Amino acid sequence: MPLPADIDLTNPDHFDQGPPHEWFTWLRANDPVYWQDEEDGPGFWSITKYQDLKHVSRHPELFSSWRGGTNIFELEEDDLTGVRLLMINMDPPRHAKYRRIVSKGFTPKRISLLEDHVRALARRIVDRIADKGECEFVSEVASQVPMATICEMLGVPEADHQLVYDLSNRLIGFDDPDFQTSMDDGGEAAAEMYAYAEQLGAERSKAPRDDLTSILLSADVDGEKLTQDEFDAFFLLLAIAGNETTRTVTAQGMRLLSEHPDQRRAITDDPSLIGPAVEEILRYAPAVISFRRTAMADVEIRGKQIRNGDKVVMWYPGANRDEEAFDDPQKFDVSRNPNDHHAFGIGEHFCLGASLARLQLRTIFDELLTRLPDIEVDGEVKYLRSNFIDGIKEMRVRFTPETQRRKAAS
Repeated sequence: MPLPADIDLTNPDHFDQGPPHEWFTWLRANDPVYWQDEEDGPGFWSITKYQDLKHVSRHPELFSSWRGGTNIFELEEDDLTGVRLLMINMDPPRHAKYRRIVSKGFTPKRISLLEDHVRALARRIVDRIADKGECEFVSEVASQVPMATICEMLGVPEADHQLVYDLSNRLIGFDDPDFQTSMDDGGEAAAEMYAYAEQLGAERSKAPRDDLTSILLSADVDGEKLTQDEFDAFFLLLAIAGNETTRTVTAQGMRLLSEHPDQRRAITDDPSLIGPAVEEILRYAPAVISFRRTAMADVEIRGKQIRNGDKVVMWYPGANRDEEAFDDPQKFDVSRNPNDHHAFGIGEHFCLGASLARLQLRTIFDELLTRLPDIEVDGEVKYLRSNFIDGIKEMRVRFTPETQRRKAAS
């Protein structure tokens, strides 16, 4: 078993094969509100239990997203001013006002209208690989539905989808040298995304359409239009959140189904398990590893004295495998019910696009497992070096080509 001195959740190298679940298991049992020292920072409290994560999330008056931002690392005040324009780094009541602006683009009715379109996208994606017998899953499958969907919702022309995708990678992969070599490059990627947003916004100002970019341009907060900086930040957040997280869960789901072939067979034998399987993938391998809050007052959790200004970091992979919240939590079970996981967060910042993500995930796995039932990982999985997003950079898969399988069955 690990010792407290061995645990270092600050170093992304310890997440380069996925989250360190053995540490989270130890922490839940022995020190669920754990003080983590930082070499380049003041240190932080680590929250690894389900109910504690729920408590912190549901009390923004005590645990602020705005005060220090939601990333673990410290930011200078000038940089904080910029990230506070992102809705994810806002507290009530400001957060609710900005969330209402885009919530109309994610209503159940609007998402239901996308179902046929998402199905057609998924079908075309599988069409492109179905007879190849192998492919690179992240770039050819996992990235395609979320990238196309959020870009279309924003009104981004198809010719520019890859640009938005590449910029998203550079913004999320700030700890991975395959995507950027410094935080400055992340700043340059943000500037490029802002420039693109402004270009698209200028076009929509002249000719509005039924898309999220036009919604942002016409929105107002307390009677005032969004500033250019606020518009840019909104566009960037929607582009990343609608792209990276669903791509990550799709890739992680394929990995898990390959590692648990009995569970993959259960779905192919009973396609009604697609929905529960998606929820289990979300629980077992949530896209977001951590979010940070900052204490707004002296508070106590499980006897630990948290001081005003202390950092508090919530670890979603830890909470989603809490023995007090889930039966046999280390088991990957596609028929798990109930499955009230925290993969989409909880409280004020519950993921706005959760319904869309679920639709996309159900659809792509339905297409894949119906048409390519023996699809499985082939070779090494390359993970994102990050303690923020549990991303997969590259993962090859193999399968019996669809035409060959049909001939054998006839």
